Amino acid sequence: MQPGPCSKVSTPMHIRNILVTNALPFANGPIHLGHMLGYIQADIWVRFQRMQGHTVHYVCADDTHGTAIMLSAEKVGISPEQFIEGVRLEHHRDFQRFLVDFDIYHSTHSEENRELATDIYLRIRTAGKIAMRKISQLFDPERGLFLADRFIKGQCPKCKAEDQYGDNCEVCASTYAATDLINPRSTISGAAPVLKDSEHYFFKLPDFADMLKEWTRSGVLAVSVANKLSEWLQSGLQEWDISRDAPYFGFEIPGAPGKYFYVWLDAPIGYMASFRKLCAEKGLDFGAYWNEGASTELWHFIGKDIVNFHALFWPAMLEIAGYRKPTQISVNGFLTVNSQKMSKSRGTFIMADTYFRHLNPEYLRYYFAAKLGQNPDDLDLNFEDFTLRVNADLVGKVVNIASRCAGFINKNFDGMLSATDSQPVLTAEFQRAAAEIAEHYDAREYGKAMRQIMALADKANAWIAEKQPWAVSKTAPQSKEVQDICSVGINLFRLLMIYLKPVLPQMAQQVEAFLQVPALHWAQASTTLGSHRIGTFIPLMTRVDPASITAMLDASKSSLAVPVPAEVALLSPLAKEPIAAEIEFPDFAKVDLRVVKILHAEHVEGADKLLKLTLDLGADDKGQTVQRTVFSGIKSAYQPQDLIGKHTVLVANLKARKMKFGWSEGMILAAGDGKDIFLIAPHEGAVPGTRVT
Repeated sequence: MQPGPCSKVSTPMHIRNILVTNALPFANGPIHLGHMLGYIQADIWVRFQRMQGHTVHYVCADDTHGTAIMLSAEKVGISPEQFIEGVRLEHHRDFQRFLVDFDIYHSTHSEENRELATDIYLRIRTAGKIAMRKISQLFDPERGLFLADRFIKGQCPKCKAEDQYGDNCEVCASTYAATDLINPRSTISGAAPVLKDSEHYFFKLPDFADMLKEWTRSGVLAVSVANKLSEWLQSGLQEWDISRDAPYFGFEIPGAPGKYFYVWLDAPIGYMASFRKLCAEKGLDFGAYWNEGASTELWHFIGKDIVNFHALFWPAMLEIAGYRKPTQISVNGFLTVNSQKMSKSRGTFIMADTYFRHLNPEYLRYYFAAKLGQNPDDLDLNFEDFTLRVNADLVGKVVNIASRCAGFINKNFDGMLSATDSQPVLTAEFQRAAAEIAEHYDAREYGKAMRQIMALADKANAWIAEKQPWAVSKTAPQSKEVQDICSVGINLFRLLMIYLKPVLPQMAQQVEAFLQVPALHWAQASTTLGSHRIGTFIPLMTRVDPASITAMLDASKSSLAVPVPAEVALLSPLAKEPIAAEIEFPDFAKVDLRVVKILHAEHVEGADKLLKLTLDLGADDKGQTVQRTVFSGIKSAYQPQDLIGKHTVLVANLKARKMKFGWSEGMILAAGDGKDIFLIAPHEGAVPGTRVT
């Protein structure tokens, strides 16, 4: 074996400079597992490219504009700006929990985006590619706003079904214009809409048909996606309506008071805006990635439902505005659960937050990877298959190799691996696989990569079973034979973890600590560990518990069926309140109670009972203090200055709530009522972040 993990690692002959973007989630609701499919796919690719030594910048943002955002903010009594910032923080939290590691997570409601959207529009207008004409739309006379199809319901003009939206019937599948609905009504106010004229601005998309026919067939898209786009191109492109009338939450069109950019005009520009923000923070060259003729790569990872915006409208805008077009658009399909469309009633419309409270996110990352290819095929999350695959592959095959071998090395050889490789032919076979596995990753054929990795894991386990170090150890526990067998096993395990690191970054980090090596990189597959001391083995992954899946599905049903109140709840004394219905222990076990320290407390203007608390929740894995903001109804019992420095208990996994005064990220525990409220305090000496059990 080559000495140590720090053997010289060769660098790639050609360093790629890549900017990767993910589709921007709409800031009007939480992230669900269907969303997460595309983000996990992109994150795996980014991590793989970085392991290859390439330079990758990975950006995303919340898509924040539109009437729906304005109405949602109004409903909860806060400004649109407050609303979208709260959602952005929630989205970013969910991505971090699933180990999707953006360099920046920005917002389309930013000055960078306003400036770029304005500039690009003016370039398009100067080039003569903007048309103006009057159109007739349904208008809500009570609310004083034009209605998009999704805000209109009525009777289907074809089958006469009631309560159908303004563009299609869910009963007979007919499509129609909103003006064709029988007895239409506004879903916002209930009023009968009226037709009203308005002048709109249009992007002359048909002028770019020839360019788009050639570009969509240039290899930038999967063949199946290009074929779908050709249907639209052959049927003839229409001019694209890029304006909306006030009231509207977005950016006003220059020189057109009361007119706003349609959300899909400035949303993709959000990719540019997010990167510009990152450039300002990191000193990067914006033009090197966005100017026409740039030698860098630009990759978009999106869902198949938004292909037309990214592969028709977006490249046409970039073309006329003088910017480069994407190198590649990677398109993922939809997610089904147990072979059916995600369903709220069945509990299979699963939010990322709900999943995280019950199951390890790396289970899902691996399961998605095992089924993902470069084509936009739909992916089914079958929980029986999910359980079997994770338990068999990750726990039964990969982790099993380390758990079989590490104990003998730790116990009988003081953690020291053999100096030489007793099975160089077997090791070389595992090392040669690195090139083909890398090709699969690069092509986004993750399923092929996972199958090859698991075939190697099978081979390693079969070889260990054949050598039976446990049997040899019974008669000669400190023999060189035992040390050699287990050292080979540990080295084969290390190679497998190099190959799995893009999918399982958290587990890889645990493996690096166990092996006592620096961060694993792809080029290290050409080296092995010899005369190297490993640490004590600790379990790296537990089996999927079917009871956790059941609990998650049940929680999905209840969380979607019951609205969450927008105020902080306080427990009343038992003397005044009957004890609530009994719950089972698994229900109580879902509650994550943590010790926190109150860093700051202040009165909340306009609130009779609330104090705003800033809490110290301990340090994260980078040593940075994690803080939470909580609004608590304890004003009658405490002065803010008296709370600073005190320790209390936080319900840390309570979903953040939008309140009139901001977002409350949890709940502190208190008992009593009125002036007799008492904070629940941990025992003296408790450290912030400690779990209360």
